Amino acid sequence: MKKTDTIAAIATALGESGIGIIRISGEDAIGIADKIFSGSKSLREVDSHTINYGHVYFGDEIIDEVLVMLMKAPRTFTGEDTVEINCHGGILILEKVLHAVLKSGARLALPGEFTKRAFLNGKMDLSQAEAVIDIIEAKNDLALKAGIRQLSGALTENIKTIRAKILEQIAFIEAALDDPEHYSLDGYSVKLRKIVKKLITRIEYLQKSFKDGSIIREGINTVIIGKPNAGKSSILNLLSRSDRAIVTDIAGTTRDTLTENIKLSGISLNITDTAGIRETDDIVESIGVKKAIEASNNADLNLVVIDGLLPIDSEDISLLESVKDKQAIILINKSDKELKVSVDDIRKYSDKEVIIFSAKDNTGVDELENMIKSKFISNEINFNDQIIITNIRHQEIINEAMESLEMCLSSIDEGYEEDFFTIDLLNAYEALGEIIGETVDDDVVNEIFSKFCMGK
Repeated sequence: MKKTDTIAAIATALGESGIGIIRISGEDAIGIADKIFSGSKSLREVDSHTINYGHVYFGDEIIDEVLVMLMKAPRTFTGEDTVEINCHGGILILEKVLHAVLKSGARLALPGEFTKRAFLNGKMDLSQAEAVIDIIEAKNDLALKAGIRQLSGALTENIKTIRAKILEQIAFIEAALDDPEHYSLDGYSVKLRKIVKKLITRIEYLQKSFKDGSIIREGINTVIIGKPNAGKSSILNLLSRSDRAIVTDIAGTTRDTLTENIKLSGISLNITDTAGIRETDDIVESIGVKKAIEASNNADLNLVVIDGLLPIDSEDISLLESVKDKQAIILINKSDKELKVSVDDIRKYSDKEVIIFSAKDNTGVDELENMIKSKFISNEINFNDQIIITNIRHQEIINEAMESLEMCLSSIDEGYEEDFFTIDLLNAYEALGEIIGETVDDDVVNEIFSKFCMGK
């Protein structure tokens, strides 16, 4: 990357808003901004980390009244001189200001290029850079906290500690092999075995956290199934706090799947309402039933809704049997009226958790939230000291490192020579380096930052 390469982009979402920001970064950022800015002082003369009032011009035309934030390297996000022009948030104004910046010498930034420069300039490592996009895309409080925790360097420090312990053993083995008079390997295999076992325990912890992490980041794919008119759509409306689904007393109103993203206890649920599952000769309804069954089969969680005002029949029994080997919660709905179905009735056909529920008066909602959380989050997460792996790239690398450490342990147990140990230890060391970007190739870096939004 050339030092003279100065980039610019709109850093806020396009649309009508109070303000919009044009970000400029690079060696010529201040000079380029100064060409189009008119204030009480030239931007070349003002102090770093100041906000300056004035106007943006393009030629003789005043484009907008602005505030310009000027930040000199290295105390900036990218590590380079950076200027952020705060103008009014209309799409046309933003595009005009950006056009003026580009015509004055900057080039349009690629997606994620500002964060990529921060990484390349040592302002953050690769895992922290990935945390930036996690924070931007966070769908719930837990995902946001996990991203902030990673951005703070918690994962980085953990990985660096593990790598340092691995490197220490590699260095000792190499030194002992090169200089056996001063470094003895007598009994070393026993010592190394204990060290590797401890490292495996630490990596197992990271592996297990991915289950929580993937749920936190992606949400729980949840499907509501039941007979027609059991109250499935009412439950979706209740949980989503909106009238997303049409609710009538007519059985079979829902003919297709309807998905909504909702938040329960800090977790995202990608919740889908489905057509009532029953035998039918109606072609359109039968297509809806087929889709409902497919959605149920692919779901992380099934909410099986039983109409509590009707005795259990063969269709209810079939539904309960269909989730026998799936994650499921049974809701006996319509408890605001006198129920004809009890928990004991359900127990005859299913061992799944049962909740007495009412979509009309909110009965059972808190119990449902707590039950879902206990099913999918292993414990009460403490983001002050806990590391959660949410990134599948990290998970694959951690699995690779674990495999190498287990192979090292196997070599120790089988009595191999010490130089064999260094091969697997080095593989684990290099694999973990890919998480923080110390041993990663350019193609991986480019792929990661290509997923970022423009202006970030």
